[in-house]
Amino acid sequence: MPQEKVLTITSTILFCWIAIIIAWERISPYRKGLKFFREGFWIDLVWYTLIQSYFLKILIFDYIIAPMQRHWDLSHFHLVSNWPVAVQVLFFLLTHDLYIYLFHRFQHSNKFFWRIHEAHHSGKEVDFLAGSRSHVVEIIINQTIEFAPIILLGADPVVVPIKAMLDAMFGMFIHGNIKVNMGKLKYIINSPQLHLWHHANYIEVFHANFATKFSFWDYLFKSVYDPGHAPGDKPENWGLYYDYPRDYFLQHAFSVKRFDEQKLLKYPLFNWYYNLRPRLMNRFGKMLPAKLTTVKKAEKKSEPAVAIPQEENILQ
Repeated sequence: MPQEKVLTITSTILFCWIAIIIAWERISPYRKGLKFFREGFWIDLVWYTLIQSYFLKILIFDYIIAPMQRHWDLSHFHLVSNWPVAVQVLFFLLTHDLYIYLFHRFQHSNKFFWRIHEAHHSGKEVDFLAGSRSHVVEIIINQTIEFAPIILLGADPVVVPIKAMLDAMFGMFIHGNIKVNMGKLKYIINSPQLHLWHHANYIEVFHANFATKFSFWDYLFKSVYDPGHAPGDKPENWGLYYDYPRDYFLQHAFSVKRFDEQKLLKYPLFNWYYNLRPRLMNRFGKMLPAKLTTVKKAEKKSEPAVAIPQEENILQ
């Protein structure tokens, strides 16, 4: 099948899946009362999902993987190219998911790599879009390791869009604000039932529930946490136990140097920049009919949660 046709099919499936997840979150929410346009929605959609993904796709495929292919092309060995496409997809799905599990677990135990992962845990309101919030360096590492073997080993070109589609679908599903009982499937396929606990602000899950697509990694390596009930429903029960910047660029700067963004507001230029987006959103909201104006004003920062004790400060 031509790759262009596969791209059309995978894109169509993905957009349909987005519609299903959005409806699912409204019909059967894991946490009731979460607004669609929750805090950080536009940062996650515009900066992480659209802008960052677009430029990193160019960087990873054209400036990292392409030069690697010129020097280390293994396609002539036909290690995977003779396999059926379905087997190729399953092989790369399993091997990359094992890598993600191990690397994810390492990030939670290493001070440096936690800095490039904490953005993913910063949201207090987790939904289908929250999974897109990942540090630039983390995406470069993970997607290079994900797609480079597919290309270097000479897999069928359609494996890339199919794998990317499955990544996106799983990412939206496990982060979705969805109440779903997987039954015995939870021992194989990851779900919000397990992964939303990973985004809770409890010490019990800081080193648990690392799986992305296949939950059996957590069961196999004894890192699963499944108490049989949902986390608390207050903001301090979710995300990080310390204050984290809301702005996309400040979030990346925070991974390099710790600062209190509220104290930076005393500088006029920073104050202007920091409040620029809220002003633009408010102006845009006033242009919409009253029934469509759902974007809420920025909430005050919540107090640091007390669920995780201070000895975890080693990872700050």
